[in-house]
Amino acid sequence: MPGSGITIHKIAGAIGAELSGVDLARELSNETIAEIRQAWLEHVVIFFRDQNITSAQYLAFAERFGKPVEYPFIRGLDGFPVITPVIKLEHERINFGGMWHSDTTYLELPPMATILAARELPPHGGDTMFANQYLAYDALSEGLKRTLDGLIGISSSAKADVSKSREDRVADSPTAHAHEVLEAEHPVVRMHPETGRKSLFINGGHTVRFKGWTEEESAPLLDYLHRHQVRPEFTCRFQWRPGSIALWDNRAALHFPVNDYHGYKRVMHRITLQGDRPR
Repeated sequence: MPGSGITIHKIAGAIGAELSGVDLARELSNETIAEIRQAWLEHVVIFFRDQNITSAQYLAFAERFGKPVEYPFIRGLDGFPVITPVIKLEHERINFGGMWHSDTTYLELPPMATILAARELPPHGGDTMFANQYLAYDALSEGLKRTLDGLIGISSSAKADVSKSREDRVADSPTAHAHEVLEAEHPVVRMHPETGRKSLFINGGHTVRFKGWTEEESAPLLDYLHRHQVRPEFTCRFQWRPGSIALWDNRAALHFPVNDYHGYKRVMHRITLQGDRPR
């Protein structure tokens, strides 16, 4: 970006770029925030390295992009309820959100964005993968696009795999709503409100069926789409270091935290930003 001091380095052909030359602990100008937002919209997920940032500075940065919202099932940090600790302890075998998904699509207003900051990392492993859902939609046949354009997906917070992945944290830091079941209806194909591009908006973590279809009827098509969504050519893989921060577009990306570090602790801090109603 000429004159801004920010440099951009793509990490894969399909999705993801690292931004350098910016200190997120400082108060950033409106022009710099606009440049970061443009890079985020273009690359779907962006990464920052070596950010020595407090919880207050982290929250201040997030608020420049949108309205932080609390996670419904796990308490946030003391004094910072919108910062959710994402933790796997040394003795645990299941990691939080350990499947391909987009965050909390069972909400009527699912997040527009998620920000994740690395606080404590294992000596190896614990990478996160991302998949571009613009490309996943674009690669479908015209016939399947026409079929999907009219379908509504039902997302649930109680789908077995994802609910199991948060059991450890719900056990030690539940909210008052920790055991509620939340459901929402969203179009299977959504139009991005800022880029105008279409993307697939279903995910294996939360989508249980199509509206008007049974789960059994929905399963074959959903299974195909979930495999298609994460084809290698749509993805990137990010290796965390202390001080790394990721910002991804929850409207156009799936993510998958790799669970390959048993016996070690991993602590991340997550902020989600309120989105609009998918259309």
